[in-house]
Amino acid sequence: MTMTAVGRCLAVLVAGIALAGPASAETTLRIGTVLAPGDPMGQGLEKFAKEVEEKTGGEVVVEVFHNSQLGDTTEMLDQARAGANVGTVTDVARLSSFVPSLAIMSAPFLFDTYEEADKFALSDAYMGWGEELKEKAGLVMLASNWYQGPRHALTQKPFKTPADLKGVRMRTIGAPVWIETIRAMGAEPTPIAWGEVYSALQLGTIDAAEAQPTAITGAKLFEVVKHVTKTGHIQLVTALVISADTWDDISPENQKIVRDLAVENGRYASGLTIELGEKALKDVAAAGVEIDEIDLTPFKEAVTGVYTKLNLEKEAEIAKSVIAD
Repeated sequence: MTMTAVGRCLAVLVAGIALAGPASAETTLRIGTVLAPGDPMGQGLEKFAKEVEEKTGGEVVVEVFHNSQLGDTTEMLDQARAGANVGTVTDVARLSSFVPSLAIMSAPFLFDTYEEADKFALSDAYMGWGEELKEKAGLVMLASNWYQGPRHALTQKPFKTPADLKGVRMRTIGAPVWIETIRAMGAEPTPIAWGEVYSALQLGTIDAAEAQPTAITGAKLFEVVKHVTKTGHIQLVTALVISADTWDDISPENQKIVRDLAVENGRYASGLTIELGEKALKDVAAAGVEIDEIDLTPFKEAVTGVYTKLNLEKEAEIAKSVIAD
């Protein structure tokens, strides 16, 4: 056989191998979180990753990165919007700059229980706002029912009224609904990355913070604060969000599997949050931090103006209607 004929045979062989390749290419989702691996969100993500790979036959693979390995939440969202195969669990208020109505999920004193928030997260109204997010920001919300717990105030001094928080620099999330809530409660909102909160409290760069019980223990903030006041001013219900570009690479059949598992594992992680939340507060108390309970009436009255200021009155009525239905 001539060298030319050999070349032709090799070309045919290579083409045949290429055509015989897998029908569906593997899609990798790199999901990051700022929280520790032992946090309920981290545990939920690990379970989600395992089940996605199993149920898609390895066509979709989820890799989980804890402790801000992929950056803080804002950085991960920026990567996802740029088309990287990155996702994260985020408070939905961060997404409200693209779809303002989404901020309602983080509105103060709106939900009394996780069940109420879960019901609203799967409502037609809320899912509709999620579809807008894909169009306007290039992000897809797989599920918005990942509950991280009630946000409580972490301070160096006790307080009972909004006036007691005057001048207190309190770290919060850098989204309007969070900033205005903390301001209405009397403190001076100070947005910084979650990974910097411990050192900022330790150095006195900030005077206070607010966080859910499992995050207080996960970040060891009980080492650098003296009081945890059970305000529960915001129920931190978060969303599992990924790049729309990556989502569109997944087949419709696998998209349904991934989305269903995101909702299912959101409930799993939320159950862990509820289960471990009280234990976390007991551990914080055992470390010598005072756990304070106060009359929340003046704080609930103080934050009513947040809804008006951010034009969320209509969304609040929708949420209350869904909850009551």
